[in-house]
Amino acid sequence: MERRRSNTRGHLDSDWEEEDHGTAPPEPRMENRSHWRNLSAFWLLGLCNNFAYVVMLSAAHDILKTETNQTVNLNVTNSSRYDCNKISTAAVLLADILPTLIIKFTAPFYIHQIPYSYRVSLCIVTASASFLIVSFSTHVAVSLLGVVFASISSGVGEVTFLSLTAFFYSDVVSYWASGTGGAGILGALSYLGLTEAGLSPRSSLLVMLIIPAVLWISYFVLILPPSVLPRWRFPVGHSLVQTSDQRPLLADASSVETSSPRTMANKWKIIKSLLKYMLPLSIVYFAEYFINQGLFELIYFPNIPMSHSTQYRWYQMLYQAGVFVSRSSVRFCKFRHIWILSCLQCGLAIFLLVGVAYLFLPSLTLPGIFVIIAFEGLLGGAAYVNTFNNIAVESKAEDQEFAMSVACVSDTLGISLSGAIAIPVHNYFCGLS
Repeated sequence: MERRRSNTRGHLDSDWEEEDHGTAPPEPRMENRSHWRNLSAFWLLGLCNNFAYVVMLSAAHDILKTETNQTVNLNVTNSSRYDCNKISTAAVLLADILPTLIIKFTAPFYIHQIPYSYRVSLCIVTASASFLIVSFSTHVAVSLLGVVFASISSGVGEVTFLSLTAFFYSDVVSYWASGTGGAGILGALSYLGLTEAGLSPRSSLLVMLIIPAVLWISYFVLILPPSVLPRWRFPVGHSLVQTSDQRPLLADASSVETSSPRTMANKWKIIKSLLKYMLPLSIVYFAEYFINQGLFELIYFPNIPMSHSTQYRWYQMLYQAGVFVSRSSVRFCKFRHIWILSCLQCGLAIFLLVGVAYLFLPSLTLPGIFVIIAFEGLLGGAAYVNTFNNIAVESKAEDQEFAMSVACVSDTLGISLSGAIAIPVHNYFCGLS
């Protein structure tokens, strides 16, 4: 197990003490127990943070099909060669990602002024609201509002928890990433399983209200935060370095207090140094979600017992399975050249786009499509976890918290651009007769 902090090197395990009263270092067994509690907590935080986001995407076809069917024909044209909802599932994607994009673009410049516990409380409330609003909605606009709440929860949570990793051993990053991958597979699989078991989409979403409760337990009960990270107290100063929320856990106290505030020029310098990872990750996620929300609905096998909605749910589940496997692999397989993954993902997107355009994909076997979709998830998950692992390893101690909060905008930007393009692509194909 990797036994170093992300923001320092070579410090004693006694630094794990919440308060230093001049006592002897804690017993190794107790320190290991604390470390495993934090690893478990970060895995669950990753799981809970992305769960609502994943479920809303898995339910996208059901949300639009059920509600638009009340008033309009499901097809854009009666003679369309594709079985399409009138509204693209990319509309759900945009509602699920644009608030996150705004949060991630702006949060690094103000969120350090908000204590972590207030941020986590906001995540819990908005996640609960998302499940309740979507489950009881009878109109698309109201459902999309519920999806927006899921996006707010996920966006605030990702910025918060990735920043929080700077105060713990660096291997919590891999557990966080694995948890987000677990959210994908468990979120998609639970929604698929509940609906296949006979529950309505509304009832399935209400069952998932347990997830915000698990998020509360993970942060407020399971995790063992350092004493330099007060949960409820607002910082007094305005410096990123001088605020208690931003103070590196193992840094020398005197050096922290005398450090000068990070200037805007320093921030831009850090951002530019991250572009070698941020740009490839954005491209990976652009191609990935163009496939998921622009093409999944159009890859339809009509002559099998499985309905269109069920096929869509299986696509989402298998994609998330690939994401989970690769996001959990960084402890065994590290990858530095993220641009290679972006090239592979773009190639896969082009292949599936051509397949949809010329309708040759249904001539393949359904298991063949399943393998392609799982591979897509593997590429996306590997790009995510290796990007943040590389940043955690390479960043300076005093820059890591800011660097992590900045870099997490990359995937969201790619997803947002793909959603904007997927809608006209959907409308074009569904308008073909």
